[in-house]
Amino acid sequence: MATIESIQKAYVDYVLTEGTEPKSVYIFAKKNKMTEAEFYNYFGSFKALEQNIWAEIAIKTLVEIKGQEVWAQYTAREKALSYFYAFFELLKQQRSFAVYSFQKQPRGLTTPPVFAQLKDIFESFCVEILNEGIESGELSDRKFFSKRYKDALWVQFGFVLHFWIKDSSAGFEKTDEAIEKGVNVTFDLFQRSPIDNLFEYGKFLAKNGGIKESMGFGSF
Repeated sequence: MATIESIQKAYVDYVLTEGTEPKSVYIFAKKNKMTEAEFYNYFGSFKALEQNIWAEIAIKTLVEIKGQEVWAQYTAREKALSYFYAFFELLKQQRSFAVYSFQKQPRGLTTPPVFAQLKDIFESFCVEILNEGIESGELSDRKFFSKRYKDALWVQFGFVLHFWIKDSSAGFEKTDEAIEKGVNVTFDLFQRSPIDNLFEYGKFLAKNGGIKESMGFGSF
């Protein structure tokens, strides 16, 4: 009886051996001694199968990091760093497949379909920790822009994935460095800055009529 795990394993073995996906579900099923029906019980296509593999890595990452005793004590920044480090640590175990799957995706401004489920899981996690950060005061709650914070983290994730694919350093230590620098810079932008203080001051003056009065301070 075929299972999700056995189908995934058989598919990864096939694409890494042949360098391409099977020509049809029939051929793949016959080669692995299963029926087409068994395959379709779990996946509607090879694309859906690949989506599921990426999504499972994201889910395993969340289970792993949220199971840490110190998780509740982490700041939003630390939780994001923890996710990035853990995800790419798990991805090492399937590097050959990850490289194969990544390199055959079309390049463009939109997210490749194979990463659709992964993106949903990642963004849901980001919204969770970002809201925590805003509520605690760690992050600045900027009108309109706060809702885009998760998009900035997704862009950062895509950059790190692309960097990791090309990274040839021992233990992928350069990727770890890219994660540290990239996530920290991104969160620096999310935090309160002098610009936020100036903006808040401007709103205060406008609300209390202080702007017009300050315009004539030269005659004081």
